[in-house]
Amino acid sequence: MIRDHQVILYYGDLSDSSSIVRILAECRPDEIYNLGAQSHVAISFEAPEYCGDVAALGVLRILEAVRMLGMDKTCRIYQASTSELYGRVQEVPQDEETPFHPYSPYAVAKQYGFWIVKEYREAYGMFCCNGILFNHESERRGENFVTRKITLAAGRIAEGLQTHLELGNMDAKRDWGYAKDYVECMWLMLQNDRPQDFVIATGVQHTVQDFTERAFNVNGIQRVWKGSGIHKKGYDTSSGRMLVCVNPQWFRPTDVVNLLGNPSKAKRELGWNPMKTSYEELIRIMAVHDRELAKREKAGSSI
Repeated sequence: MIRDHQVILYYGDLSDSSSIVRILAECRPDEIYNLGAQSHVAISFEAPEYCGDVAALGVLRILEAVRMLGMDKTCRIYQASTSELYGRVQEVPQDEETPFHPYSPYAVAKQYGFWIVKEYREAYGMFCCNGILFNHESERRGENFVTRKITLAAGRIAEGLQTHLELGNMDAKRDWGYAKDYVECMWLMLQNDRPQDFVIATGVQHTVQDFTERAFNVNGIQRVWKGSGIHKKGYDTSSGRMLVCVNPQWFRPTDVVNLLGNPSKAKRELGWNPMKTSYEELIRIMAVHDRELAKREKAGSSI
């Protein structure tokens, strides 16, 4: 919560209704942005029950708390939905009308969250919206997400701290945008005249391999690719060393391979610019940040 230009932190848990009610009763916010979830797709296969409790029922707990406290006409709610809802995609690109086919425990839990938001909007007239977020990246991304894994490895390899990078499906296609720009769209959704659901995406698609190549380029490392599928490898053009390879361990039980969002509605109705930060600049921001981390690590290890 922000009060008098200060950020005030409250401790709660999306799996604990009483803590949500207590916090909202004390704060009585005008806007709620629910970004909380077990949001790592691969981990959701390892902890499906926990993922469902937080990513699905956690949304219900927030909505019910707002309604029970009599804030249903004064508080606007943003729910962070996900492009993973499209899963085994039915059409490309995906927009607000594209059918869902969730393909992981995380996506299934998020589908419940999506529909319970629509239900409370229609049943109780609450101002609550789903933002169907496509991949939103930044230098603050968790280190177990593929983009951050790539930029961290590129920086560490450039500094001689790591020998190579292992990835899963390098041919998977994603629509990557800068998280900072996407947060602006979240805010615009709650300033809108009426509650609606929006796809938040750039409308531009790239492969994991392309992201990897650009991150290494920022660090001055040129590669040549050989092989295909699980046998694909990237080699340093100057030394011939293998720098990137595929490890089948990182494949998901069910994989989503072709996500591309259509942000036309958000551009048209909210005036949002999804390309304020380009794909190339996003990678540069992340790669430069993580190269600096590698330099500090290297300096610390030499003391």
